Amino acid sequence: MKDSRKKFLNLWLLIAGATILSCGGREDAVAPTVTSTEIPSSIPGTPTMSLTPTPQGFSTPAIYGPEREDFPPNVNPLSGLEVEDPNLFDTPAVALSISHFPVAARPQAGLSFAPWVFEFYITEGATRFLAIFYGAFPQPELPIPGDCAPRREPFAQTSFILGNRVWLDENQNGIQEDYEKGVGGVCVNLLDENGNALQQTTTDSNGYYGFNVEPAKYIVEFKIPAWLKFTKKNVGDEDKDSDADSDSGRAEADFKSTLLYLDAGLIPSEETNPPFNESAQPPPAEVGPIRSGRLLYIDIHEMFLNSCFIFASASPEILPMLPQCYLVPHDEASGGAMLTIEKMISLAEENRESNSDEFNYASNAFSETPPPGGLPANIIKSYAARLNQAAWVYDPLSASYWRYVDDTTPENEGKLHAEIDRLTGRQLQFENIVVLFVEQKVFEYQQIPIRTLLDWNLEPGGGGFAVLFRDGMKHDIRWSMKAREYEKETGLPRPIYFVDADGNPAPLKPGKTWFFVATPYSYVTNQGDGSWVIRYVAPEGAK
Repeated sequence: MKDSRKKFLNLWLLIAGATILSCGGREDAVAPTVTSTEIPSSIPGTPTMSLTPTPQGFSTPAIYGPEREDFPPNVNPLSGLEVEDPNLFDTPAVALSISHFPVAARPQAGLSFAPWVFEFYITEGATRFLAIFYGAFPQPELPIPGDCAPRREPFAQTSFILGNRVWLDENQNGIQEDYEKGVGGVCVNLLDENGNALQQTTTDSNGYYGFNVEPAKYIVEFKIPAWLKFTKKNVGDEDKDSDADSDSGRAEADFKSTLLYLDAGLIPSEETNPPFNESAQPPPAEVGPIRSGRLLYIDIHEMFLNSCFIFASASPEILPMLPQCYLVPHDEASGGAMLTIEKMISLAEENRESNSDEFNYASNAFSETPPPGGLPANIIKSYAARLNQAAWVYDPLSASYWRYVDDTTPENEGKLHAEIDRLTGRQLQFENIVVLFVEQKVFEYQQIPIRTLLDWNLEPGGGGFAVLFRDGMKHDIRWSMKAREYEKETGLPRPIYFVDADGNPAPLKPGKTWFFVATPYSYVTNQGDGSWVIRYVAPEGAK
């Protein structure tokens, strides 16, 4: 087993630099080309989803939290997902101050590994990110490609969906773990029950594929590279197994309504080696770019007890106030300095050794079942400034939102392109988008306002309104920092949590969460047809 895992880790050295034949042409499978794309004004509505019964059972829908004892030992309390090494839960969180301006900072490296990312306004039209890493460290990757060009746009649903994911079964157990990666660019064919071709598609960079179909009997055919083979079939629960026949690469489906569990797990072939490419080089093993600290970090550090905050200095008026684990050299020209992953891990381990106190990051509930009610939300556009626009587009295959960003140029104002993680080349996507309405004001130093510095109020005991986007729906919720039984008994803080109008836990979807920190007078507007706009309104006096 150990040898096969080692072979997986080294596959990128052999194949990553190869240019591959796509279903409709040729495309570099490793470094996606960033192109400007108009975000669609709407995505067709989603038909009611149900699962067709099969002889295999399904896993019980995940319901975790909000207390620590409500999470299995291998599930991250910040994401509700399994991790590969639960021992890392003993290491307090690492928070990185990551630049979004200038545009040279993009695409950032490592954001896809952070279960929580906060985006907040830093004046002059710019925003910055604070990425919280816990339970796993970032890793550079050259994704293993299929023989087709990966799909570069979210799936547009027009009918019922047949599909799901092609993934790397790294431990070769036939079960799809949360931390195992997808395979992009796999050619997938849809056939009728007699084997006649109907449709063709490819997996996206995270391994998802899908077809718009009507009820009937179908065959799904996965065409994989010769140096890969299919893992064990029908192991465990239907929604986490591999369905492809090891010889034919086909899976049958008696389709009656939306079916999103027809998967294919891949493992290395023992008979055929991947094509060798001696010039293949992985991306640099570093995260960032890292920029200066902000006052918001004080409140977030308090909710993540013992955490290690890393940033590139700060304004002299506030630097002594900020939680400092490590200051990286300031490099404004390139958007910020990069931090090696080796150094990040070393700092995290040193911080763990110097902070032996108890900490607890379990504060939120997670549920795979969406909350009742809500309004359709397929597209979420955010407007922080004329040349700082972004969007999240819902992808029903992965049940997540794809991130889109602009290029900050006046001639391309409002034109957005899909964003990747520089560290992996994969599409950046998050399961939860949360808008936090938080009091903000211009910071005063010795009673003199500093218009380029803002102060936020996320302190213990506080609370306010919030909006949760998940599963293609918008829900009005509330954020809270009020003490519950754990805080009252131990005197220790925990991260921000969410409740509904009745004070019951408002569950996040298992996955990553992106927070947009707005002012109370910012607004979220329904544009119709499932499209929403978040418009940030800066505090009075901000530059």
